[in-house]
Amino acid sequence: MKKIFVTPLFFIFLAPIAALELTDIQGSLGDVFSSTIDDNEGLTSFRSLNIPSGGRTEALGTAFTGLSDDITFFDYNPAASAILEETQIAVFHNAWISDSALETLSATQRTGNFGYGFQLKCFYVPFTEYNLYGERVTGSYYSETAATFNVAYNFLAGYNFKGLAVGANARAAWRNIPDYTDNQTDAIISGSGLEQSALGLMADVGMLMQFNALKFYHDRKANLTVGLALTNVGTALTGFGNSVTTDDPLPTRIAAGLSYRPFSRIIFTTEVRKPLNLTDFSKSGAFSFASGIETQITRFFAFQLGFLLQGANPRISMGSEFEFKKIKMDVTYTFDLTSSANPVNHISLSAKMLLGDRGRKALIEKVDQCYLDGLKFYAEGYYDEAILKWNEAIVTAASDPLNMRFEPAEQAKRAAVNFNRNKFDLESMYSVSFDEE
Repeated sequence: MKKIFVTPLFFIFLAPIAALELTDIQGSLGDVFSSTIDDNEGLTSFRSLNIPSGGRTEALGTAFTGLSDDITFFDYNPAASAILEETQIAVFHNAWISDSALETLSATQRTGNFGYGFQLKCFYVPFTEYNLYGERVTGSYYSETAATFNVAYNFLAGYNFKGLAVGANARAAWRNIPDYTDNQTDAIISGSGLEQSALGLMADVGMLMQFNALKFYHDRKANLTVGLALTNVGTALTGFGNSVTTDDPLPTRIAAGLSYRPFSRIIFTTEVRKPLNLTDFSKSGAFSFASGIETQITRFFAFQLGFLLQGANPRISMGSEFEFKKIKMDVTYTFDLTSSANPVNHISLSAKMLLGDRGRKALIEKVDQCYLDGLKFYAEGYYDEAILKWNEAIVTAASDPLNMRFEPAEQAKRAAVNFNRNKFDLESMYSVSFDEE
């Protein structure tokens, strides 16, 4: 039992040491990436939508558009709920910069080819106001809260080609600014914060395509995934209590990514993003790049490394994920230069509860067994029995939409039927010849 927790605890204590080493190279990193400074960075509202929830996704450098294989897909590719194997519920805590934090609660489930889910995120930072004499006159929290509802569907699923999944998110976000005081009287001005608060209404769309290519191991899962997503398309309403305006652009972006698993225990993932300022395209941000690698050390423990280049400052991350009794825990350390002129080091935590696959694994095992039984009958010359077994495999697979077209059994059945037909024709020909004689 102790071995399960040794590595994550060691990782937590190792992170501050790594931070000191990374801090030493801050100047070098700034020099290397100085040419990628983005003059249009930070011109959009609801910036908290760009903050990762934390955990495994952040450890992979947030290169998740072309992977999206767990519940953190909401902010990267809404198509993923249609292909997840298990029902999941997760909580995330990301200790961000300047005493700010991001809390996230997510849930998702798949029924056949149809996936759906819900996410609630809250970013908050202390808001304290002092008067001219340095006396504290008010204290509260600045916050941005977003609720997201997701739906997705997977088309053309089969054994070799896992299908084309498409999905969409509908999101509403509220920026809350506390009331502030009058500089002369120190009295709180009622409604002053509401005038600067905002309501954001937006939508995301995405697609995922899974198939096999350059695969050096045997597994039913596809080893190559390609993803495309357009996120945070909508409008922000500002100025409640006065005249409502829609001048603030949202952090809209388009991203394309892919993930590749050459071997069963290694995943490479990468993506390219382009921010879009929908109110003035000339002020759209520059391209950014993210990549990550994950190694499955044991059945219950994995290690990740990630890199994100957004503007002139990189973000380097490392993380670990370990599973214990259907709960996956993630610990991620990030050395962040993308959100501050000084190096920022923070740790994020997450817990993902796996609530079962609704019988899908047992169904797949039954399909595989029927297929193998058919091969055995065929090898022994019992062709009719082999055809029955392969037909059973085809029918059983059809009840799991992700394996609706079980091509190996279909191909074997066709070969056996053709062989039987040719054999019957040959026997009939010889029978006629013998009768004539």
